[in-house]
Amino acid sequence: MEITGSSAYYAGLSAIQTGQNRVDQAASQIANTSQIANNSAERTATSQSSDFQAERLRAVDRSQQMDMATSTVQLALGKHEVELGAKVVKASDEMLGRIIDTYA
Repeated sequence: MEITGSSAYYAGLSAIQTGQNRVDQAASQIANTSQIANNSAERTATSQSSDFQAERLRAVDRSQQMDMATSTVQLALGKHEVELGAKVVKASDEMLGRIIDTYA
């Protein structure tokens, strides 16, 4: 009998990798959004802005808040994806051990 790699095991590993990529991207976006917000606040403090410029800055702030919220959700989603992938890998590994009866 030939035993090949368990498809559930590889699905779990794939979920871990996908989740880690999602976490990396979300963290990067959060860091970039924070840096842009800090730069925008510094420019506002150092320059006199007209009503038009002030309104533009408010619109940018709203879009950055939406980006930050989306990135935060993606970060949490990636975390759960990694955790669930790890559970699949563990369950698959335990099942393979029972099939082969390596615990005897």
